[in-house]
Amino acid sequence: MTSERFEIEGRRPVQGVIRPSGNKNAALPLIAATLLTDEEVVLRNVPEIRDVEVLLEVLDGLGVTIAKPAPGVVALSARALRDDEPNNEACRAIRGSVLLAGPLLARRGRVTVPIPGGDVIGRRRIDTHVLALRALGANVEASVHAYTFTTSNSNGLEGQEIFLDEASVTGTENAIMAASLARGHTTILNAASEPHVQDLCRLINAMGGRIQGIGTNQLEIDGVKELHGAEYTLGPDYIEVGSLIMLAAVTGGELCIQDARPKEHRATRIAFEKLGIHFEASASGDDILVPGGQRLVVASDLGDAVPKIEDAPWPGFPADLTSIAVVGATQSEGTVLIFEKLFESRLFFVDRLASMGAKLILCDPHRVVISGRSQLVAQELVSPDIRAGMALVIAALCANGKSIIHNVQQIDRGYERIDERLSHLGARIVRRRS
Repeated sequence: MTSERFEIEGRRPVQGVIRPSGNKNAALPLIAATLLTDEEVVLRNVPEIRDVEVLLEVLDGLGVTIAKPAPGVVALSARALRDDEPNNEACRAIRGSVLLAGPLLARRGRVTVPIPGGDVIGRRRIDTHVLALRALGANVEASVHAYTFTTSNSNGLEGQEIFLDEASVTGTENAIMAASLARGHTTILNAASEPHVQDLCRLINAMGGRIQGIGTNQLEIDGVKELHGAEYTLGPDYIEVGSLIMLAAVTGGELCIQDARPKEHRATRIAFEKLGIHFEASASGDDILVPGGQRLVVASDLGDAVPKIEDAPWPGFPADLTSIAVVGATQSEGTVLIFEKLFESRLFFVDRLASMGAKLILCDPHRVVISGRSQLVAQELVSPDIRAGMALVIAALCANGKSIIHNVQQIDRGYERIDERLSHLGARIVRRRS
């Protein structure tokens, strides 16, 4: 098997203009939602990343017709849908495979979903999915390898009031897809409301669905007998946008991020400003501008207390930017506490930063204290997951010397051609194969 690595020379500011890829976390549920109709659905601004490729391979195995008429455009037709058991090996490669449960259950009345894979950043429970689908009338059988969902009566799924036990993004998305074809009215309370959840709701409404409350934690869904085809354009990947803001700031570069939806970055602005990182919306209100040559200094809390950056459900600071914030803290003068609440293993990558010279203390699996500014030095590293992998790329680009990052297929799962796109901004990053 071919392995790939990045070779990165640091200490060069990135400069220029870049357009973010389509939202990876929207692409997967929207692709899954095409199973809800036998008519063609055309998705635009789809990122060309490994997770998307794997999910398309899974749908192809189910009998879905897939075409790519242009870069970033995918047309899918599930008219010939022939199976309710997605390929086990492919599904275990990505977390997003669990999103097939809701639409296949609604469409066929039965689905067997293998235990989902993805990043190894701690336990990733699917209890919320099970509770939501049970509330709509599904029976669930669990084994060590898979979950089998079946409708409990011949009438299929029935709308209900569902209070989710946690604001799970994929749990909310599965409940939305299943409820869209259920009989009657469904209310989903404590729903996740991230931009990709909103994209899913808007696609389903474009397909003839009836969803209200988009962008809130209470969704009202009137089930319909059938959905039809539609076209939909995915929004920008706000995690990639946050990563690019951080990259520009820690390298001292000046960057324009086009069509970045600045209003989706209010919480990111609050968190990054604690590290002395500033960015602003363009005059048009569509782009994000990162000024060059920023001096990064931690902004202490009142009373000169150590500030804290912590993740939270939307519209709070995104958990997927926690690893990125850790790197930023190493380059900001002062001390900050970063508190990651969602996954018990996400912060374990900080040992790589310590080997590069970062001054930090991992207090426990969820909290790390960082004292900066540290002059990082190049190292040979291994990417443990998507977000930590991108964090290591950013660290390498502001370090002295040439770093090597292995296991870059993890980064490719979430960032489209990141080496090529950063090279266009002046970064010295090369992909090597062996």
